[in-house]
Amino acid sequence: MIEEPGGPEALVVREVPDPQPAPDEVVVSVVATALNRADLLQRQGNYAPPPGASPYLGMECSGTIAALGAGVAGWHVGDEVCALLAGGGYAERVAVPVGQLMPVPRGMSVLDAAALPEASCTVWSMVFGAGRLQPGETLLVHGGTSGIGTMAIQIAHQRGSRVITTVGTPRKADVARALGADVAVNYRDEEFVERVHAETTGGADVILDNMGAAYLERNVAALAMDGRLIVLGLQGGRKGDLDLGLLLVKRGTVHAAGLRGRSPADKAAIVAETQHAVWPLLEAGTVRPVIDRVLSLTDAAEAHRLMESSEHIGKILLRI
Repeated sequence: MIEEPGGPEALVVREVPDPQPAPDEVVVSVVATALNRADLLQRQGNYAPPPGASPYLGMECSGTIAALGAGVAGWHVGDEVCALLAGGGYAERVAVPVGQLMPVPRGMSVLDAAALPEASCTVWSMVFGAGRLQPGETLLVHGGTSGIGTMAIQIAHQRGSRVITTVGTPRKADVARALGADVAVNYRDEEFVERVHAETTGGADVILDNMGAAYLERNVAALAMDGRLIVLGLQGGRKGDLDLGLLLVKRGTVHAAGLRGRSPADKAAIVAETQHAVWPLLEAGTVRPVIDRVLSLTDAAEAHRLMESSEHIGKILLRI
C-alpha cells in the first residue's frame, strides 16, 4: 500500500482486512499480479483509483477462487483464473466482479497468466475494437517491447496484419521482430514517420500510441487515409499540436483509450470478447505473454524502479 505518495520507497507491505465478496463478485487468492504504468502514476499521487475501487495497487492478477458472492454462477471455489481489476492486485486476496474473470488458458501456468488480462483486453478492445484493424492493414505500435506492445505485435501478426514498431535499442528490435513485427524502427536513430511511409503505400492504418503529446503531430503525419490513431498513454506529455487540416484530408480519427474507469458492464463485454478472440491463440501457443522477470511482493519497489528505467521487455510480475 501507499502511506504517502512518492518514489518506489513509498510502497510498504501491511496487514489489512480480507476482502469479502459482494453479490456477483468472487474473492481470488492471488498467485501473482503484474505491473502497469498506471501503478507508477498512482504511487506518485497522480492517478486515483475509480470510485469504489480498492485503494491498493494492481490492475490484474491470477490465482484461484477462494469465495463466491451471492448470485455467482458458472464458477467454483478452487478454479484457476486471471482477472482484470480496477485495483487491489498487490495483495494476497482481491474481490473481483464475476464479469472480469477469465479462466487460465489451457497449457499455461497460473503464474504466467497474471501477465494476460490488462495487455490482452487493452489490445483487443483498442486495436481491433476501436481501431478496427483488418487483415492486410498496417499497424504501427509504439513501445513494441512493453507488455501491451508485445501482445499487440503477436495478435496483429497472427491475424494477418503487417506490423511496424518503434523501440529504443537493437536488442529490443530483435525481440520485436522475433514476435512478428515486420519492421522495427529504433527511434533513437531513425525518424519513424519517414520509415512508415517508406515501408507502406500511404501510411499506417492503425497506430497504437503510448506517448501522447510528443508523438501527436508525427502520428497524424504517419496515418494512412482513413487511419485510426489510438492514444492509450501520455509518457510524452498531455498537450500537443494537432493539425486538424491534415486530419481532415486523411479522414483520420483520434481515439482516446482506457480500461480502468469503464463500467463493470463495459469491462465484462471486453473480457468476454477478448477471451473469445485471444484465448484460442494462447492455447495454440501462437501468442504468448512475454515476461521479463518475476519478483516477490516485498520487492515491489525494485519492480517499480525497473519499470521506470524502461530496461525491461514485456511484463514484470510480482509473485504473491
